[in-house]
Amino acid sequence: MKVKKICMLTSTHRALDSRIFYREAKTLLNEGNSIVIIAYHPKREIIDGIKIIPLSLPKSMFERMTKVVWEVFKLAVKENADIYHFHDAELIFIGLLLKLYGKKVIYDVHEDFPGVVMCKNWIPFWIRPITSKLTKLTEKIAAIGFDGTITATLGIAKSFPKKKTVTIQNFPVISEFQFQEVNPYKLRDPLIVYIGAITIARGLREMVKAISLIPSNLKARLLIAGAFSSKIVEDEVCKIKKCKRVKYIGWLSKERITILLGNAKVGLVIFYPIPNQIESQPIKLYEYMAAGIPIIVSNFPLWRKIIDDIGCGILVDPLKPIDIANAISWLLGHPDQAEAMGKRGQEAVKVKYNWGNEAKKLIKFYENLLQ
Repeated sequence: MKVKKICMLTSTHRALDSRIFYREAKTLLNEGNSIVIIAYHPKREIIDGIKIIPLSLPKSMFERMTKVVWEVFKLAVKENADIYHFHDAELIFIGLLLKLYGKKVIYDVHEDFPGVVMCKNWIPFWIRPITSKLTKLTEKIAAIGFDGTITATLGIAKSFPKKKTVTIQNFPVISEFQFQEVNPYKLRDPLIVYIGAITIARGLREMVKAISLIPSNLKARLLIAGAFSSKIVEDEVCKIKKCKRVKYIGWLSKERITILLGNAKVGLVIFYPIPNQIESQPIKLYEYMAAGIPIIVSNFPLWRKIIDDIGCGILVDPLKPIDIANAISWLLGHPDQAEAMGKRGQEAVKVKYNWGNEAKKLIKFYENLLQ
């Protein structure tokens, strides 16, 4: 690959986001490129050779969609990069402006944004269908002008120009899960973990309710780690703190996440069956597998195929806490089978669901772009 200056832009993610920093940015850096990330971060600094430029924290959604988005553009222009790689639908207009500046621009689509719009509480219910359709149309038209599109799932890729689109999935970096000190599975405390964005639609209430339904003799505890999606969720978590079986441990660094997973017994991915989540592939699902712990996941068709093919966990109805509780109880009561599930998941990540395979696709995509 010809060495270039690549600037990654995001107005919704942290600079140290798993996909943006630890996967894509580091992969491109290792190819000899200069990498800059403009995102939310405490301060301007260089981490592992990657330059981070912090954004102002917005006080409201309106401020994020206006003031912060414009700040992203001004900082991006100052960097005068060869390639701009942005990660949010709200930055599409910024991407088009950068094209007018004669720059190469890549749109990295993490989610089904038209589907996301249908679930946003801050958008009036009656206007969501129209907003969703406009978002889809905007993405399609803008993608024609961009130099390429990267999608996180095959389902999302169907909405973009085939010749300029590549699917690069959120699979783990295997080396991150080479634990030096891991308790043998059967000797671990009965810790059930959820790591990721904390939202109501990702099963926060159902997970907490499920833990309360598990027989006390199993001594199950739920550990929740991640960032709040809204003030409503933050208030919900404050109430949860009073529950002795549940502990919120805040946002964790990549290193602390791997340590936590190395001592957990079960990983949860209990998403609601809503449009933008049914075909999603959350990184935590594969990180649980990489850590060798069995998973309990929503019974979506895509996830069902993974579970059926590998035999690495249990499917449940995400809206029924009793189903979740029964699955947790079974895994804690059958440690041999649970450990075997975890090992099958871990092996699947080593062979198939790992970032090494996706990194090659990312490098090839950039090589073709630069040619």
